[in-house]
Amino acid sequence: MSKDNRSTEGWLPNGVMFNAYPDSIGRNLADTVRLLRRPELEGCFSMFYILPTFFHSDLDRGFSIIDYDFDEDFVTREDIDALRELGLGLKFDLVVNHLSVGSPQFQDLLEHGDESEYRDFFVDWNGFWQGEGEMGPEGHVIPKKEHLDKLFMRKPGLPILSVRFPDGTYRPYWNTFYQKVSYPSLTAEDLLEISGLTYKEAVTLARICNEALETHGNLDGLDIERFSCGREDVVRAVERKRQYLGQMDLNADSGKVWAFYDETLGKLLSFGARMVRLDAFAYLHKQPGETNFFNKPGTWEYLERLRQVARRHDLLLLPEIHSTYGQGLHEEVAGEGFPIYDFFFPGLVIDALDRGTNAHLLRWAGEIVSKKLRTINMLGCHDGIPVLDLAGKVVDGVDREGLLSDDQIEAMIARILDRGGRVKNLYGPDGKKIAYYQVNATFFSALGEDEMKMRLARAIQLFMPGIPQVWYLDLFAGRNDYRAADRGGTGGHKEINRTTLKMDAVDARLRRIVVRNQLQLIRLRNNSAAFDGTLTIHGSEEHELRLTWTNGDWLASLDANLFDFSFEVTHRDGQGKETRLSYR
Repeated sequence: MSKDNRSTEGWLPNGVMFNAYPDSIGRNLADTVRLLRRPELEGCFSMFYILPTFFHSDLDRGFSIIDYDFDEDFVTREDIDALRELGLGLKFDLVVNHLSVGSPQFQDLLEHGDESEYRDFFVDWNGFWQGEGEMGPEGHVIPKKEHLDKLFMRKPGLPILSVRFPDGTYRPYWNTFYQKVSYPSLTAEDLLEISGLTYKEAVTLARICNEALETHGNLDGLDIERFSCGREDVVRAVERKRQYLGQMDLNADSGKVWAFYDETLGKLLSFGARMVRLDAFAYLHKQPGETNFFNKPGTWEYLERLRQVARRHDLLLLPEIHSTYGQGLHEEVAGEGFPIYDFFFPGLVIDALDRGTNAHLLRWAGEIVSKKLRTINMLGCHDGIPVLDLAGKVVDGVDREGLLSDDQIEAMIARILDRGGRVKNLYGPDGKKIAYYQVNATFFSALGEDEMKMRLARAIQLFMPGIPQVWYLDLFAGRNDYRAADRGGTGGHKEINRTTLKMDAVDARLRRIVVRNQLQLIRLRNNSAAFDGTLTIHGSEEHELRLTWTNGDWLASLDANLFDFSFEVTHRDGQGKETRLSYR
Protein backbone atom coordinates (compact mmCIF):
# COMPACT_ATOMS: atom_id res chain seq x y z
CA MET A 1 0.00 0.00 0.00
CA SER A 2 1.37 3.41 -0.91
CA LYS A 3 2.46 5.85 1.76
CA ASP A 4 0.37 8.45 -0.08
CA ASN A 5 -2.77 6.66 1.07
CA ARG A 6 -2.18 7.00 4.79
CA SER A 7 -5.19 7.50 6.99
CA THR A 8 -6.18 11.05 7.93
CA GLU A 9 -8.51 10.00 10.77
CA GLY A 10 -8.20 12.09 13.90
CA TRP A 11 -6.92 10.72 17.17
CA LEU A 12 -8.98 9.93 20.23
CA PRO A 13 -9.10 12.09 23.36
CA ASN A 14 -5.75 11.84 25.10
CA GLY A 15 -7.14 10.31 28.28
CA VAL A 16 -6.77 7.05 30.19
CA MET A 17 -8.46 3.79 29.17
CA PHE A 18 -9.89 1.25 31.62
CA ASN A 19 -9.65 -2.41 30.56
CA ALA A 20 -11.67 -5.36 31.90
CA TYR A 21 -14.03 -8.19 31.08
CA PRO A 22 -17.73 -7.50 31.68
CA ASP A 23 -17.53 -9.80 34.72
CA SER A 24 -14.08 -8.81 36.03
CA ILE A 25 -15.70 -6.76 38.80
CA GLY A 26 -18.54 -8.47 40.65
CA ARG A 27 -20.88 -10.54 38.50
CA ASN A 28 -21.54 -8.49 35.38
CA LEU A 29 -21.05 -5.19 33.61
CA ALA A 30 -23.54 -3.46 35.91
CA ASP A 31 -21.13 -4.00 38.82
CA THR A 32 -18.30 -2.43 36.82
CA VAL A 33 -20.55 0.53 36.04
CA ARG A 34 -21.16 0.91 39.78
CA LEU A 35 -17.40 0.90 40.36
CA LEU A 36 -16.79 3.55 37.70
CA ARG A 37 -19.48 5.74 39.29
CA ARG A 38 -17.78 5.68 42.70
CA PRO A 39 -16.23 8.98 43.83
CA GLU A 40 -12.82 7.33 44.15
CA LEU A 41 -12.78 6.83 40.35
CA GLU A 42 -14.40 10.10 39.35
CA GLY A 43 -12.50 11.71 36.49
CA CYS A 44 -10.05 8.81 36.12
CA PHE A 45 -11.01 7.38 32.73
CA SER A 46 -12.07 8.60 29.30
CA MET A 47 -12.43 5.22 27.60
CA PHE A 48 -13.30 1.63 28.45
CA TYR A 49 -11.93 -1.34 26.54
CA ILE A 50 -14.44 -4.13 27.20
CA LEU A 51 -13.16 -7.60 26.36
CA PRO A 52 -15.29 -9.86 24.14
CA THR A 53 -17.18 -11.90 26.70
CA PHE A 54 -19.37 -8.84 26.11
CA PHE A 55 -20.60 -10.89 23.14
CA HIS A 56 -21.90 -14.45 22.83
CA SER A 57 -18.82 -16.67 22.92
CA ASP A 58 -17.80 -20.15 24.00
CA LEU A 59 -14.01 -20.49 24.26
CA ASP A 60 -10.74 -18.62 24.88
CA ARG A 61 -12.41 -16.24 27.34
CA GLY A 62 -14.43 -14.50 24.67
CA PHE A 63 -12.17 -14.63 21.64
CA SER A 64 -14.16 -17.50 20.13
CA ILE A 65 -17.16 -15.40 19.21
CA ILE A 66 -20.49 -16.96 18.29
CA ASP A 67 -22.09 -13.66 17.31
CA TYR A 68 -21.61 -9.98 18.08
CA ASP A 69 -24.88 -9.50 19.99
CA PHE A 70 -24.25 -8.64 23.62
CA ASP A 71 -24.48 -11.53 26.07
CA GLU A 72 -27.50 -10.90 28.28
CA ASP A 73 -25.89 -12.87 31.13
CA PHE A 74 -23.26 -10.15 31.47
CA VAL A 75 -24.56 -7.06 29.67
CA THR A 76 -27.80 -5.11 29.37
CA ARG A 77 -28.77 -2.16 27.22
CA GLU A 78 -29.01 -0.14 30.45
CA ASP A 79 -25.31 -0.83 31.12
CA ILE A 80 -24.37 0.44 27.67
CA ASP A 81 -26.46 3.59 28.18
CA ALA A 82 -24.89 4.14 31.61
CA LEU A 83 -21.37 4.03 30.14
CA ARG A 84 -22.43 6.60 27.57
CA GLU A 85 -23.77 8.81 30.39
CA LEU A 86 -20.40 8.52 32.12
CA GLY A 87 -18.82 9.97 28.98
CA LEU A 88 -16.77 6.87 28.24
CA GLY A 89 -15.92 6.01 24.67
CA LEU A 90 -15.83 2.26 24.17
CA LYS A 91 -13.29 0.02 22.52
CA PHE A 92 -14.23 -3.47 21.33
CA ASP A 93 -12.61 -6.36 19.49
CA LEU A 94 -13.33 -7.50 15.98
CA VAL A 95 -11.79 -10.96 15.83
CA VAL A 96 -10.88 -10.75 12.17
CA ASN A 97 -9.35 -14.18 11.63
CA HIS A 98 -11.96 -16.53 13.02
CA LEU A 99 -15.42 -17.32 14.38
CA SER A 100 -16.61 -20.00 16.77
CA VAL A 101 -17.74 -23.43 15.62
CA GLY A 102 -20.92 -22.41 17.44
CA SER A 103 -21.51 -19.45 15.13
CA PRO A 104 -24.66 -19.56 13.00
CA GLN A 105 -22.46 -19.66 9.91
CA PHE A 106 -20.49 -22.76 10.91
CA GLN A 107 -23.53 -24.49 12.32
CA ASP A 108 -25.27 -23.99 8.98
CA LEU A 109 -22.25 -25.59 7.31
CA LEU A 110 -22.43 -28.60 9.63
CA GLU A 111 -26.15 -29.01 9.00
CA HIS A 112 -26.27 -28.48 5.25
CA GLY A 113 -22.75 -29.41 4.11
CA ASP A 114 -22.10 -28.62 0.46
CA GLU A 115 -25.57 -27.08 0.19
CA SER A 116 -24.80 -24.46 2.88
CA GLU A 117 -24.67 -20.84 1.80
CA TYR A 118 -21.63 -20.57 4.10
CA ARG A 119 -19.64 -23.35 2.45
CA ASP A 120 -16.96 -20.82 1.38
CA PHE A 121 -17.18 -18.68 4.55
CA PHE A 122 -14.42 -20.72 6.23
CA VAL A 123 -11.11 -22.03 4.90
CA ASP A 124 -11.44 -25.57 3.53
CA TRP A 125 -7.96 -26.98 4.26
CA ASN A 126 -7.92 -29.51 1.42
CA GLY A 127 -9.26 -27.00 -1.08
CA PHE A 128 -6.67 -24.43 -0.03
CA TRP A 129 -3.71 -26.84 -0.38
CA GLN A 130 -4.93 -28.60 -3.54
CA GLY A 131 -1.91 -29.23 -5.75
CA GLU A 132 0.48 -28.07 -3.01
CA GLY A 133 0.82 -31.33 -1.09
CA GLU A 134 -0.25 -34.95 -0.86
CA MET A 135 -3.33 -36.50 0.71
CA GLY A 136 -2.45 -38.09 4.04
CA PRO A 137 -3.92 -41.25 5.56
CA GLU A 138 -6.27 -39.26 7.81
CA GLY A 139 -8.03 -37.56 4.92
CA HIS A 140 -6.31 -34.18 4.89
CA VAL A 141 -3.64 -32.75 2.62
CA ILE A 142 -0.13 -32.63 4.05
CA PRO A 143 1.51 -29.57 2.48
CA LYS A 144 4.88 -29.86 0.80
CA LYS A 145 7.85 -29.65 3.14
CA GLU A 146 8.91 -26.25 1.80
CA HIS A 147 5.47 -24.91 2.74
CA LEU A 148 5.44 -26.55 6.17
CA ASP A 149 8.89 -25.17 6.97
CA LYS A 150 7.53 -21.64 6.48
CA LEU A 151 4.24 -21.96 8.39
CA PHE A 152 3.97 -19.91 11.57
CA MET A 153 2.21 -22.10 14.15
CA ARG A 154 0.33 -21.21 17.30
CA LYS A 155 0.03 -24.82 18.51
CA PRO A 156 1.62 -28.22 17.82
CA GLY A 157 0.45 -30.13 14.75
CA LEU A 158 -1.37 -28.99 11.65
CA PRO A 159 -3.92 -26.20 12.26
CA ILE A 160 -7.01 -28.14 11.24
CA LEU A 161 -10.30 -29.36 12.68
CA SER A 162 -12.02 -32.19 10.78
CA VAL A 163 -15.81 -32.05 10.88
CA ARG A 164 -18.40 -34.53 9.68
CA PHE A 165 -20.64 -33.43 6.82
CA PRO A 166 -24.22 -34.68 6.46
CA ASP A 167 -23.12 -37.11 3.72
CA GLY A 168 -20.84 -38.89 6.22
CA THR A 169 -17.58 -37.49 4.84
CA TYR A 170 -15.07 -35.62 6.99
CA ARG A 171 -13.79 -32.22 5.88
CA PRO A 172 -10.76 -30.50 7.44
CA TYR A 173 -11.07 -26.76 8.04
CA TRP A 174 -8.28 -24.34 8.93
CA ASN A 175 -8.15 -23.80 12.69
CA THR A 176 -5.19 -21.64 13.75
CA PHE A 177 -6.06 -21.42 17.42
CA TYR A 178 -8.07 -23.52 19.88
CA GLN A 179 -10.16 -26.62 19.23
CA LYS A 180 -11.81 -29.45 21.13
CA VAL A 181 -13.87 -32.42 19.96
CA SER A 182 -15.95 -34.35 22.47
CA TYR A 183 -18.58 -37.09 22.55
CA PRO A 184 -21.22 -36.93 25.27
CA SER A 185 -22.02 -40.35 26.74
CA LEU A 186 -24.31 -42.44 24.58
CA THR A 187 -27.49 -43.92 26.01
CA ALA A 188 -29.54 -46.85 24.78
CA GLU A 189 -32.16 -44.36 23.61
CA ASP A 190 -29.59 -42.77 21.26
CA LEU A 191 -29.22 -46.12 19.47
CA LEU A 192 -32.80 -47.38 19.41
CA GLU A 193 -33.48 -45.48 16.19
CA ILE A 194 -31.31 -48.11 14.46
CA SER A 195 -33.63 -50.55 12.74
CA GLY A 196 -33.62 -54.09 14.18
CA LEU A 197 -31.62 -53.26 17.34
CA THR A 198 -33.23 -54.53 20.55
CA TYR A 199 -33.21 -52.52 23.77
CA LYS A 200 -30.90 -55.04 25.45
CA GLU A 201 -28.46 -54.78 22.55
CA ALA A 202 -28.68 -50.97 22.65
CA VAL A 203 -27.70 -50.93 26.34
CA THR A 204 -24.68 -53.15 25.72
CA LEU A 205 -23.64 -51.37 22.54
CA ALA A 206 -23.88 -47.93 24.18
CA ARG A 207 -21.54 -49.12 26.95
CA ILE A 208 -19.01 -50.53 24.47
CA CYS A 209 -19.08 -47.33 22.36
CA ASN A 210 -18.58 -45.13 25.41
CA GLU A 211 -15.60 -47.21 26.52
CA ALA A 212 -14.04 -46.95 23.04
CA LEU A 213 -14.56 -43.20 22.85
CA GLU A 214 -13.15 -42.65 26.33
CA THR A 215 -10.09 -44.81 25.64
CA HIS A 216 -9.31 -44.03 21.99
CA GLY A 217 -11.41 -41.00 21.09
CA ASN A 218 -12.98 -42.88 18.16
CA LEU A 219 -14.74 -46.13 17.16
CA ASP A 220 -11.86 -47.59 15.16
CA GLY A 221 -11.68 -51.37 15.59
CA LEU A 222 -15.05 -51.58 17.30
CA ASP A 223 -16.50 -55.10 16.88
CA ILE A 224 -20.25 -54.95 16.24
CA GLU A 225 -20.73 -58.23 14.36
CA ARG A 226 -22.69 -59.72 17.26
CA PHE A 227 -25.28 -56.95 17.08
CA SER A 228 -28.18 -56.84 14.65
CA CYS A 229 -27.11 -53.58 13.00
CA GLY A 230 -24.57 -52.17 10.58
CA ARG A 231 -21.38 -50.32 11.53
CA GLU A 232 -22.35 -47.22 9.55
CA ASP A 233 -25.64 -46.99 11.48
CA VAL A 234 -23.73 -46.98 14.77
CA VAL A 235 -21.19 -44.43 13.54
CA ARG A 236 -24.00 -42.18 12.33
CA ALA A 237 -25.73 -42.32 15.73
CA VAL A 238 -22.48 -41.58 17.55
CA GLU A 239 -21.46 -38.74 15.24
CA ARG A 240 -24.84 -37.12 15.60
CA LYS A 241 -23.86 -36.37 19.21
CA ARG A 242 -20.33 -35.22 18.35
CA GLN A 243 -19.63 -31.77 19.77
CA TYR A 244 -17.05 -29.24 18.61
CA LEU A 245 -15.36 -26.26 20.14
CA GLY A 246 -13.01 -24.26 18.02
CA GLN A 247 -12.10 -20.98 16.38
CA MET A 248 -12.53 -21.53 12.67
CA ASP A 249 -10.51 -19.37 10.28
CA LEU A 250 -12.52 -17.15 7.96
CA ASN A 251 -12.04 -17.16 4.21
CA ALA A 252 -11.29 -13.57 3.25
CA ASP A 253 -11.81 -14.44 -0.44
CA SER A 254 -15.52 -14.70 0.35
CA GLY A 255 -17.71 -11.66 -0.19
CA LYS A 256 -19.94 -12.90 2.62
CA VAL A 257 -17.05 -12.50 5.07
CA TRP A 258 -16.59 -8.85 4.12
CA ALA A 259 -20.31 -8.21 4.38
CA PHE A 260 -20.09 -9.77 7.85
CA TYR A 261 -17.27 -7.39 8.84
CA ASP A 262 -19.32 -4.41 7.64
CA GLU A 263 -22.41 -5.53 9.54
CA THR A 264 -20.37 -6.19 12.69
CA LEU A 265 -18.63 -2.80 12.70
CA GLY A 266 -22.02 -1.13 12.39
CA LYS A 267 -23.24 -3.15 15.37
CA LEU A 268 -20.20 -2.16 17.46
CA LEU A 269 -20.82 1.49 16.65
CA SER A 270 -24.39 1.12 17.93
CA PHE A 271 -22.97 -0.13 21.24
CA GLY A 272 -20.88 3.04 21.64
CA ALA A 273 -17.60 1.99 20.02
CA ARG A 274 -15.07 4.62 19.01
CA MET A 275 -12.14 2.26 18.53
CA VAL A 276 -12.01 -1.34 17.32
CA ARG A 277 -9.07 -3.60 17.99
CA LEU A 278 -8.38 -5.99 15.13
CA ASP A 279 -7.59 -9.23 16.90
CA ALA A 280 -5.46 -11.81 15.06
CA PHE A 281 -5.62 -9.85 11.79
CA ALA A 282 -2.09 -10.91 10.81
CA TYR A 283 -3.31 -14.51 10.31
CA LEU A 284 -6.17 -13.61 7.94
CA HIS A 285 -4.33 -13.52 4.62
CA LYS A 286 -3.30 -17.02 3.57
CA GLN A 287 -1.35 -18.16 0.55
CA PRO A 288 0.58 -21.36 -0.23
CA GLY A 289 4.30 -20.78 0.07
CA GLU A 290 3.96 -18.00 2.66
CA THR A 291 4.34 -17.99 6.44
CA ASN A 292 0.62 -17.15 6.69
CA PHE A 293 1.46 -14.62 9.35
CA PHE A 294 1.43 -11.07 8.00
CA ASN A 295 1.80 -12.11 4.38
CA LYS A 296 2.79 -9.18 2.18
CA PRO A 297 1.29 -7.50 0.28
CA GLY A 298 -1.93 -9.37 1.03
CA THR A 299 -2.19 -8.31 4.66
CA TRP A 300 -1.77 -4.65 3.69
CA GLU A 301 -4.55 -5.00 1.13
CA TYR A 302 -6.86 -6.50 3.74
CA LEU A 303 -6.00 -3.79 6.27
CA GLU A 304 -6.77 -1.04 3.80
CA ARG A 305 -10.05 -2.70 2.88
CA LEU A 306 -10.98 -2.99 6.57
CA ARG A 307 -10.07 0.66 7.08
CA GLN A 308 -12.40 1.72 4.28
CA VAL A 309 -15.22 -0.24 5.92
CA ALA A 310 -14.43 1.31 9.32
CA ARG A 311 -14.43 4.82 7.86
CA ARG A 312 -18.02 4.35 6.79
CA HIS A 313 -18.85 3.76 10.45
CA ASP A 314 -16.57 6.53 11.78
CA LEU A 315 -14.45 4.03 13.73
CA LEU A 316 -10.71 4.02 14.38
CA LEU A 317 -8.96 0.66 13.91
CA LEU A 318 -6.17 -0.63 16.13
CA PRO A 319 -4.38 -3.59 14.49
CA GLU A 320 -3.06 -5.94 17.16
CA ILE A 321 0.35 -7.24 16.11
CA HIS A 322 2.86 -9.30 18.07
CA SER A 323 6.28 -9.52 16.44
CA THR A 324 9.87 -8.90 17.41
CA TYR A 325 11.23 -5.39 17.55
CA GLY A 326 13.96 -6.45 15.15
CA GLN A 327 11.41 -7.45 12.51
CA GLY A 328 10.07 -3.88 12.51
CA LEU A 329 6.41 -4.70 11.78
CA HIS A 330 5.29 -2.18 14.41
CA GLU A 331 6.92 0.60 12.39
CA GLU A 332 5.39 -0.65 9.16
CA VAL A 333 1.89 -0.69 10.64
CA ALA A 334 2.38 2.75 12.20
CA GLY A 335 3.80 4.01 8.92
CA GLU A 336 0.52 3.19 7.21
CA GLY A 337 -1.32 5.55 9.55
CA PHE A 338 -2.55 3.11 12.22
CA PRO A 339 -2.12 3.44 15.98
CA ILE A 340 -0.26 0.47 17.44
CA TYR A 341 -0.06 -1.38 20.73
CA ASP A 342 3.17 -0.75 22.59
CA PHE A 343 3.94 -4.37 23.44
CA PHE A 344 7.57 -3.46 24.18
CA PHE A 345 6.74 -1.25 27.15
CA PRO A 346 5.76 -3.82 29.85
CA GLY A 347 9.02 -5.76 29.62
CA LEU A 348 11.08 -2.58 29.45
CA VAL A 349 9.50 -1.31 32.68
CA ILE A 350 10.21 -4.58 34.49
CA ASP A 351 13.79 -4.49 33.23
CA ALA A 352 14.25 -0.86 34.31
CA LEU A 353 12.87 -1.39 37.81
CA ASP A 354 14.67 -4.69 38.38
CA ARG A 355 18.07 -3.49 37.18
CA GLY A 356 17.84 0.21 38.05
CA THR A 357 18.62 1.43 34.53
CA ASN A 358 16.79 3.88 32.28
CA ALA A 359 18.83 3.10 29.15
CA HIS A 360 16.53 0.76 27.24
CA LEU A 361 13.28 2.39 28.32
CA LEU A 362 14.45 5.86 27.29
CA ARG A 363 15.76 4.58 23.98
CA TRP A 364 12.27 3.32 23.17
CA ALA A 365 10.54 6.47 24.44
CA GLY A 366 12.83 8.54 22.23
CA GLU A 367 11.91 6.41 19.20
CA ILE A 368 8.20 6.87 19.80
CA VAL A 369 8.67 10.63 19.86
CA SER A 370 11.14 10.94 16.97
CA LYS A 371 9.22 8.56 14.69
CA LYS A 372 5.84 10.02 15.69
CA LEU A 373 4.38 6.63 16.55
CA ARG A 374 0.83 6.65 17.89
CA THR A 375 0.76 4.07 20.65
CA ILE A 376 -1.47 2.54 23.27
CA ASN A 377 0.56 1.17 26.16
CA MET A 378 -0.22 -1.04 29.13
CA LEU A 379 1.42 -2.80 32.04
CA GLY A 380 -0.74 -5.92 32.34
CA CYS A 381 -3.59 -7.07 30.10
CA HIS A 382 -5.89 -10.07 29.47
CA ASP A 383 -3.00 -11.80 27.72
CA GLY A 384 0.53 -12.30 29.01
CA ILE A 385 3.52 -10.01 29.45
CA PRO A 386 5.18 -9.89 26.01
CA VAL A 387 8.82 -10.97 25.91
CA LEU A 388 9.38 -12.24 22.37
CA ASP A 389 8.52 -8.75 21.14
CA LEU A 390 11.67 -7.27 22.71
CA ALA A 391 14.05 -9.47 20.74
CA GLY A 392 16.12 -8.84 17.65
CA LYS A 393 15.61 -10.55 14.31
CA VAL A 394 17.65 -11.57 11.30
CA VAL A 395 15.90 -9.96 8.31
CA ASP A 396 17.21 -10.55 4.78
CA GLY A 397 20.52 -11.68 6.21
CA VAL A 398 20.90 -8.60 8.41
CA ASP A 399 20.98 -9.05 12.21
CA ARG A 400 18.74 -6.33 13.64
CA GLU A 401 19.20 -5.87 17.35
CA GLY A 402 16.36 -5.93 19.82
CA LEU A 403 15.40 -3.49 22.56
CA LEU A 404 16.95 -6.01 24.97
CA SER A 405 19.57 -8.66 24.28
CA ASP A 406 18.60 -12.34 24.32
CA ASP A 407 20.48 -12.76 27.61
CA GLN A 408 18.62 -9.84 29.20
CA ILE A 409 15.28 -11.24 28.01
CA GLU A 410 16.09 -14.71 29.37
CA ALA A 411 17.17 -13.21 32.70
CA MET A 412 13.93 -11.24 32.95
CA ILE A 413 11.89 -14.36 32.17
CA ALA A 414 13.77 -16.25 34.89
CA ARG A 415 13.03 -13.52 37.46
CA ILE A 416 9.32 -13.48 36.63
CA LEU A 417 9.16 -17.28 36.79
CA ASP A 418 10.92 -17.19 40.17
CA ARG A 419 8.14 -14.85 41.28
CA GLY A 420 5.49 -17.38 40.23
CA GLY A 421 4.89 -16.59 36.56
CA ARG A 422 4.18 -19.15 33.86
CA VAL A 423 5.20 -19.30 30.22
CA LYS A 424 3.51 -19.60 26.87
CA ASN A 425 5.56 -21.01 24.02
CA LEU A 426 5.43 -21.04 20.22
CA TYR A 427 5.87 -24.25 18.23
CA GLY A 428 7.27 -25.33 14.90
CA PRO A 429 5.55 -27.70 12.43
CA ASP A 430 7.24 -30.66 14.15
CA GLY A 431 5.63 -29.76 17.47
CA LYS A 432 8.89 -28.66 19.07
CA LYS A 433 9.09 -25.42 21.03
CA ILE A 434 10.89 -22.73 19.07
CA ALA A 435 10.58 -19.66 21.29
CA TYR A 436 9.05 -18.09 24.33
CA TYR A 437 6.00 -16.06 23.42
CA GLN A 438 4.89 -14.46 26.66
CA VAL A 439 5.07 -14.83 30.41
CA ASN A 440 1.80 -15.05 32.31
CA ALA A 441 1.66 -13.21 35.63
CA THR A 442 -0.07 -10.24 37.13
CA PHE A 443 2.14 -7.20 36.73
CA PHE A 444 2.24 -6.75 40.50
CA SER A 445 3.52 -10.31 40.99
CA ALA A 446 5.96 -9.90 38.09
CA LEU A 447 7.44 -7.01 40.09
CA GLY A 448 7.87 -9.23 43.15
CA GLU A 449 4.66 -7.80 44.70
CA ASP A 450 6.55 -4.66 45.64
CA GLU A 451 4.05 -1.83 46.12
CA MET A 452 6.64 0.90 45.54
CA LYS A 453 7.63 -0.69 42.23
CA MET A 454 3.97 -0.99 41.22
CA ARG A 455 3.30 2.65 41.99
CA LEU A 456 6.36 3.83 40.05
CA ALA A 457 5.53 1.53 37.12
CA ARG A 458 2.13 3.23 36.89
CA ALA A 459 3.71 6.68 37.01
CA ILE A 460 6.12 5.77 34.22
CA GLN A 461 3.26 4.46 32.12
CA LEU A 462 1.26 7.64 32.56
CA PHE A 463 4.23 9.80 31.50
CA MET A 464 5.17 7.68 28.48
CA PRO A 465 4.02 8.90 25.06
CA GLY A 466 0.80 7.17 24.06
CA ILE A 467 -2.63 6.38 25.46
CA PRO A 468 -2.39 4.55 28.82
CA GLN A 469 -4.56 1.42 29.08
CA VAL A 470 -5.11 0.22 32.67
CA TRP A 471 -5.83 -3.44 33.37
CA TYR A 472 -8.30 -3.63 36.27
CA LEU A 473 -6.25 -6.18 38.23
CA ASP A 474 -3.10 -4.03 38.04
CA LEU A 475 -5.07 -1.10 39.43
CA PHE A 476 -5.99 -3.22 42.46
CA ALA A 477 -2.47 -4.70 42.82
CA GLY A 478 -3.73 -8.20 42.06
CA ARG A 479 -1.57 -11.23 42.81
CA ASN A 480 -1.06 -14.36 40.71
CA ASP A 481 -4.14 -16.59 40.81
CA TYR A 482 -2.57 -20.07 40.79
CA ARG A 483 -5.82 -21.91 41.48
CA ALA A 484 -7.47 -20.39 38.43
CA ALA A 485 -4.45 -21.21 36.26
CA ASP A 486 -4.42 -24.81 37.50
CA ARG A 487 -8.17 -25.22 36.92
CA GLY A 488 -7.66 -24.11 33.34
CA GLY A 489 -5.42 -27.09 32.55
CA THR A 490 -2.93 -26.86 29.68
CA GLY A 491 -4.50 -23.68 28.36
CA GLY A 492 -5.06 -22.10 31.76
CA HIS A 493 -1.86 -20.09 32.04
CA LYS A 494 -3.66 -16.84 31.17
CA GLU A 495 -6.16 -17.26 34.02
CA ILE A 496 -3.38 -16.37 36.44
CA ASN A 497 -4.11 -12.72 35.64
CA ARG A 498 -7.89 -12.74 35.22
CA THR A 499 -9.23 -13.00 38.76
CA THR A 500 -12.81 -11.81 39.19
CA LEU A 501 -12.90 -9.33 42.07
CA LYS A 502 -15.94 -9.53 44.31
CA MET A 503 -17.45 -6.23 45.37
CA ASP A 504 -16.36 -6.60 49.01
CA ALA A 505 -12.79 -7.19 47.79
CA VAL A 506 -13.02 -4.03 45.68
CA ASP A 507 -14.16 -2.07 48.74
CA ALA A 508 -11.18 -3.34 50.73
CA ARG A 509 -8.64 -2.70 47.99
CA LEU A 510 -9.84 0.84 47.39
CA ARG A 511 -8.57 1.59 50.90
CA ARG A 512 -5.03 0.41 50.08
CA ILE A 513 -2.41 3.12 49.61
CA VAL A 514 -0.99 1.56 46.42
CA VAL A 515 -4.46 1.69 44.84
CA ARG A 516 -5.28 5.21 46.01
CA ASN A 517 -1.90 6.47 44.79
CA GLN A 518 -2.50 4.97 41.36
CA LEU A 519 -5.93 6.57 41.14
CA GLN A 520 -4.45 9.95 42.11
CA LEU A 521 -1.90 9.70 39.31
CA ILE A 522 -4.43 8.39 36.78
CA ARG A 523 -6.84 11.24 37.53
CA LEU A 524 -4.07 13.79 36.97
CA ARG A 525 -3.07 12.17 33.67
CA ASN A 526 -6.65 11.90 32.45
CA ASN A 527 -7.46 15.56 33.04
CA SER A 528 -4.25 17.52 32.45
CA ALA A 529 -3.85 19.37 29.15
CA ALA A 530 -0.07 19.10 29.60
CA PHE A 531 -0.16 15.63 28.08
CA ASP A 532 -1.61 17.02 24.84
CA GLY A 533 1.68 18.84 24.36
CA THR A 534 5.35 17.97 23.95
CA LEU A 535 7.46 15.47 25.86
CA THR A 536 10.99 16.38 26.92
CA ILE A 537 13.31 13.55 27.98
CA HIS A 538 15.90 15.09 30.26
CA GLY A 539 19.47 13.93 30.60
CA SER A 540 20.08 12.19 33.91
CA GLU A 541 22.04 9.54 35.74
CA GLU A 542 21.24 6.00 34.54
CA HIS A 543 19.28 5.23 37.71
CA GLU A 544 17.09 8.30 37.31
CA LEU A 545 14.15 9.10 35.08
CA ARG A 546 13.16 12.69 34.30
CA LEU A 547 10.28 13.35 31.91
CA THR A 548 8.37 16.61 31.34
CA TRP A 549 5.24 17.34 29.33
CA THR A 550 4.47 20.96 28.38
CA ASN A 551 1.53 22.49 26.55
CA GLY A 552 1.39 26.27 26.72
CA ASP A 553 1.24 27.15 30.43
CA TRP A 554 0.46 23.57 31.39
CA LEU A 555 3.29 21.40 32.73
CA ALA A 556 3.63 17.90 34.18
CA SER A 557 6.97 16.39 35.19
CA LEU A 558 8.15 13.09 36.65
CA ASP A 559 11.43 12.83 38.58
CA ALA A 560 12.05 9.21 39.61
CA ASN A 561 14.79 7.13 41.25
CA LEU A 562 15.04 3.61 39.81
CA PHE A 563 17.09 2.38 42.78
CA ASP A 564 14.74 3.14 45.67
CA PHE A 565 11.55 3.66 43.55
CA SER A 566 10.79 7.05 45.04
CA PHE A 567 9.50 9.77 42.73
CA GLU A 568 7.95 13.20 42.58
CA VAL A 569 5.31 14.55 40.21
CA THR A 570 5.05 18.29 39.62
CA HIS A 571 1.98 19.69 37.90
CA ARG A 572 1.05 23.22 36.84
CA ASP A 573 -2.30 24.06 35.26
CA GLY A 574 -3.17 26.81 32.79
CA GLN A 575 -3.75 29.34 35.58
CA GLY A 576 -0.33 28.74 37.10
CA LYS A 577 -1.51 26.65 40.06
CA GLU A 578 1.26 24.21 40.96
CA THR A 579 0.89 20.88 42.75
CA ARG A 580 3.67 18.57 43.96
CA LEU A 581 3.06 14.92 44.74
CA SER A 582 5.87 13.03 46.48
CA TYR A 583 5.93 9.24 46.78
CA ARG A 584 8.65 7.77 49.00
